[in-house]
Amino acid sequence: MFAAQCLAREPIVIYLAGDSTMAEKLPEKRPETGWGEKLQAHFDAHTVRVENHAKNGRSTRTFLEEGRWTAIMDKLRPGDYVFIQFGHNDASVEKTDRYAPPTVYRNNLIGFVSEVRNRKAQPILFTPVARRRVSDEGQLVDGHGEYPGIVREIAKSFDVPLIDMHRSSTMVLQRYGTEESKQLFLILPAGANPNYPNGVNDNTHFSPLGAEEMAKAAVDELKRVDKKLAKHFLAR
Repeated sequence: MFAAQCLAREPIVIYLAGDSTMAEKLPEKRPETGWGEKLQAHFDAHTVRVENHAKNGRSTRTFLEEGRWTAIMDKLRPGDYVFIQFGHNDASVEKTDRYAPPTVYRNNLIGFVSEVRNRKAQPILFTPVARRRVSDEGQLVDGHGEYPGIVREIAKSFDVPLIDMHRSSTMVLQRYGTEESKQLFLILPAGANPNYPNGVNDNTHFSPLGAEEMAKAAVDELKRVDKKLAKHFLAR
């Protein structure tokens, strides 16, 4: 009886499966920050624990090939969650070490959903976050092609909760505007940080502020799509 009570008090674990936009960063990469790093602070740590398995440069294909997905499945318990967000690297046709064609991407995501459900856990699909790509006319330009739509289609077809980060992150960038949105990304002048002595102009990876804004966008949608999980968010 005592063991059962202890088990019941164990926190729900949210496993993050994704790429660099979500991943925890190495010290030499700071201030680059993955939005997944900011997620735990939104939850009551006594009832929910976030375990970040996302990794820079990974696509659905390489995440599988390297055994990173298996590492999550080996630990997954009934009632846990897996947040699944890929697309940046799957769509990189020029990077053959990570590229996953749309059909492969789709099949991999369907396989992820099936495996999580087979373990009586809850998958949640995330569309990839937006890059800061600005046209000559000053408008945000999408760089993900058909990949966000594939995630939406799978979520609808297989009745999987969807967090449309592609849409919500675009709204965040629009709210900040063309120039002010630079502060959301890893954009630094020369000499501003010892990790980037020559400066850096990275419109894909987030600054701490950008990561926090993306985490807030994710939390806002999670509260809407999963009422059970919503009970564990801290009041802010």
